[in-house]
Amino acid sequence: MFSGLELTLLLLGSAVLGVVAFRMMHLPPMLGYLAVGILIGPHALGLAENSKTTETLAEFGVVFLMFSIGLEFSLSQLMAMRRIVFGLGMAQVVLTIVATMLFGWLLATQLPGLKITWQASFALGGALAMSSTAIVVKMLTERLELESQHGRKIIGILLFQDLAVVPLLILIPSLGKPPEELAETLAWAGVKAVIVLVLLLFIGQKIMRTWFTIVVKRRSQELFMLNLLLITLGAAWITEHAGLSLALGAFVAGMLISETQYKHQVEEDIKPFRDVLLGLFFITVGMLLNIGLVLENWWLVLLLLVLPVLLKFALIAVLAKLFGASDGVSMRTGLALAQAGEFGFVLLNLTSGARLIDDFIIQLVLASMVLSMLVAPFIISKSDHIVMKVSSNEWMMQSLQLTQIASRTMSTQKHVIIAGFGRSGQTLATLLTEEKVAYQALDLDPERVQEAQAAGAHVSYGDAARRESLVAAGIYRASALVITYASTASAIKVLHLVHELAPTLPVIVRSYDDTDLDVLKKAGAAEVVPESLEGSLMLASHALVMMGVPLRRVVHRVQSARDERYASLRGYFHGTNDASDDPEHLFVRLHSVILREDAASVGKRIDQLELAELGADVTTVRRGKERLDVTPHTQLEVGDVVVLRGSAEAVNRAEERLRH
Repeated sequence: MFSGLELTLLLLGSAVLGVVAFRMMHLPPMLGYLAVGILIGPHALGLAENSKTTETLAEFGVVFLMFSIGLEFSLSQLMAMRRIVFGLGMAQVVLTIVATMLFGWLLATQLPGLKITWQASFALGGALAMSSTAIVVKMLTERLELESQHGRKIIGILLFQDLAVVPLLILIPSLGKPPEELAETLAWAGVKAVIVLVLLLFIGQKIMRTWFTIVVKRRSQELFMLNLLLITLGAAWITEHAGLSLALGAFVAGMLISETQYKHQVEEDIKPFRDVLLGLFFITVGMLLNIGLVLENWWLVLLLLVLPVLLKFALIAVLAKLFGASDGVSMRTGLALAQAGEFGFVLLNLTSGARLIDDFIIQLVLASMVLSMLVAPFIISKSDHIVMKVSSNEWMMQSLQLTQIASRTMSTQKHVIIAGFGRSGQTLATLLTEEKVAYQALDLDPERVQEAQAAGAHVSYGDAARRESLVAAGIYRASALVITYASTASAIKVLHLVHELAPTLPVIVRSYDDTDLDVLKKAGAAEVVPESLEGSLMLASHALVMMGVPLRRVVHRVQSARDERYASLRGYFHGTNDASDDPEHLFVRLHSVILREDAASVGKRIDQLELAELGADVTTVRRGKERLDVTPHTQLEVGDVVVLRGSAEAVNRAEERLRH
């Protein structure tokens, strides 16, 4: 029997090995945690058992997962996608539960020995209705399909599934009560939920912003983190003592913080806790699986794997079709969401704890859910191939799209291909039209494309990150390609395709800031336009003109900054409010260091300090009221203010070298 520390070390060590192995196979880490749990669990090697320690770690994992879901909860996003979320998403969850209850009723009538109650079928339906947000979003992001038609439908359904977990967390434990007490238990749970939510949402909302502002003004990262853990676990404690679940309180805490300006900073700070504890939760789920029992009943496991996946795929595909999607979009949506999800395990654990289903069935369902998640990445990666094989008109639809793009560019020469027809793309198109320069835009928003085409814009529905779309848009005859959306991953993919198809074609790329400027230039971008720096340049140029500086001099200064690739502008002095803009501390920043008498760098030349090897450089040295022209041979003196430039980590290391 392991001690608490020994068990924790075993879980952490196993988790590291599992994640490394599955990363090497390009599979989601979640599957590594599940596999490790199965391997070290009491039904396999028997190295670990489900003890109080593992249960506590698993509970914390769910708490932080629900907190993250609450943090991502956005009322504006829900309203913008309300037809998909509350139409398609709600229909999918409700009909999956109804279908599971009907199937359970049929089994109960045919096989009375199974004793499947409607409560058990309802709980099982709730678990099976969930899909894996972690796997699906990761795959869509890698395939650059988040903004596609099927991507938006998938995200909308996942959003509703996440919301549906909240009432299910309240309902499922109540279903384990005796039938005569069920109505009273559910009503009382509902009343408590309303009271607690009103207290947390209305009273909590009023004090949250004020309290966070007080904490942030102390300028202590340690205090900020402690406060975050206090709020998360405190809200979970409140709901647990109200007779509800820990996860519900964490979800509400996340919702409250999502309405503050500290949302992004909180998201990054909580991520390590969430990922580690959630990984340990999945290990404990894997430990529940009885391999011997599964192998003895392998045909039942396969049946429970194939039937739910096929039925869920068919249900989602049909619903998407009823909501106006094409055959290809409907099938891709169904294929992406056919597998089980992480919340399915949470609900299955609750179902097991409430004694609603026999342990034998729990084991079979658990095994089938794990297997469905293992095959999910392969299904999603092959979804295009599957759709092309199954759907007779998908080839025609895609060929028609490419033909339409090609027909619009067939007679054009030396035109500009615009990737993305949002605000930036449309502004560029307007200027090109005024200069009588031909262009062809590609965009993945069907409504935007339809409206723009009706207004006479040369835009087609197509993905610039696909080889076929670029060829159809006339990449061999184009004079330039402009990527107008700020997505480094997508831009790099387009740059690689351009390098293969038309290596001499200049590509101009838009980015949010200078963080990925060097990466994009290395990938082949002729020009990178960081909008934050360009905005600063325009603001400064207007201010200088208003102050009476000759226009020619202003234009020369702006052009000089562009010619040197914004080198003189990269980095700025960060304040407290900039933390949320740079949650990973990647931005190039400026930092002033005053050299005291005991500073190790006093009397040394800048080149002797070798700051470049730390990733930082000296932009300015101020001595009294004078700003020195910095050279490698500039010698530092007591009282000098040295301005460092680099990432947060590099600047911190450089400051350490200057002082010590």
